[in-house]
Amino acid sequence: MQVHDGLPQPARGLAFATIGLALFIAVLDSAVANIALPPITRELRIQPVDAIWVVNSYQLAVTMVLLPLASLGEIVGYRRVYLGGLALFTLASLLCALSSGLGFLIAARAFQGLGAAGIMSVNIALVRFIFPHAMLGRAVGNVAVIVGISSAAGPSIAGAILSVAPWQALFLVNLPIGIVALLVGWRTLPRTPRSGRRFDVRSALLSAATFGLVISGVNALGHRQGLGLALAEIAAGLAVGVVFVRTQLRLPSPMLPVDLLRRPIFALSATTSVLSFAAQAMAFVSLPFFLHDTLGRTPAETGVLLTPWPIATALAAFLSGRLADRFHPGRLAAIGLALFASGLLALALLPAEPSTADLVWRLVLAGAGFGTFQSPNNKVLISSAPRERSGGASGIQSSARLVGQSLGVALLAVIFGLFPEQRIGVALGLATALAACGIVPSALRRMDEKAAAALRSEA
Repeated sequence: MQVHDGLPQPARGLAFATIGLALFIAVLDSAVANIALPPITRELRIQPVDAIWVVNSYQLAVTMVLLPLASLGEIVGYRRVYLGGLALFTLASLLCALSSGLGFLIAARAFQGLGAAGIMSVNIALVRFIFPHAMLGRAVGNVAVIVGISSAAGPSIAGAILSVAPWQALFLVNLPIGIVALLVGWRTLPRTPRSGRRFDVRSALLSAATFGLVISGVNALGHRQGLGLALAEIAAGLAVGVVFVRTQLRLPSPMLPVDLLRRPIFALSATTSVLSFAAQAMAFVSLPFFLHDTLGRTPAETGVLLTPWPIATALAAFLSGRLADRFHPGRLAAIGLALFASGLLALALLPAEPSTADLVWRLVLAGAGFGTFQSPNNKVLISSAPRERSGGASGIQSSARLVGQSLGVALLAVIFGLFPEQRIGVALGLATALAACGIVPSALRRMDEKAAAALRSEA
């Protein structure tokens, strides 16, 4: 179906249902494998250090091909990349469940990551063609709700499944969801314009090497592997990245959207996204240690106590997405960041023996602030790019989330090593600082918008 300014109902609702289902399982699978590592380690009789590659292979595959697949979507159409990624993800989920050895499972997880990248790389670009421009804020808000819930609820969902079924069930549940999403998406997803240019294989390889080496090095820091090897991987990735950027500067339609990053409002929105997701990751990983180790709560109690955060995030993202269609999204994003930083600071200042109420209102404040920020920020990011460059904008949006989360976990590992006694307070304090720093690019973004408006009025 060719589309101009969004799809009519009911096609719009069905198309977004496809986006929602596929994105939910793709983001969810980046989290559930962590919970499955102990039973996988026991059943396959492997060492825990080797089992980590069940997680790393997925994340590396996603980050290495996000930008190439976003570029491919502009060339062949976002619909083809999305449905192809969903089909590969569904098939790879079956292969994961059928794995009888570590090598096969790691390979299946890598293929699953490639499929997930096809979904994540163009989902926002497709949303821009599914919904009318006047409804873009609420559409992006709905995407933020799905990503937030699936990211936060992954461990709880995995724990519930593993309490009644073996680890293979974590992957088998993707099959019916993936098949339904494929059938509905085949009939309803819009056919978008194609750029007509050729796919740049050299840029794709440079992109994969840059992000693969840097994220692998950051993950090595996060998992406390050899410091020298981790730093060497990061340095090599940055060196390749320099070559990658120089190559992209000479291209009219670069795979790394340096043309979009030259726009201050786009670059500032991406930077703010990295900072916010780094802060979120630090809080999400450190708080379970606080609840379990410091307060002595059981794993089940810990999961229940953390639930207010994702619920508040979902509700706030849903509301702020709709408000972003009526009010200035940059101002809403700044308000959300201020609330997010306030909630993190309140968590850092928790009393020694907090009551449940003391904890819950702080989690709600942080979650609501995060949700209030994400929807309008993503709207600014995607709408600041030309429609024909929606793929590049979508790739950057997903890359910013993954890079921020990886950096947050790596910083947390360093804190846990340097400040073992005060690790939770230091981690939440740094998360607060990162969220607060995000307000600066948000303010600069507002100034850039005013300057652009002034220039338009003079013209």
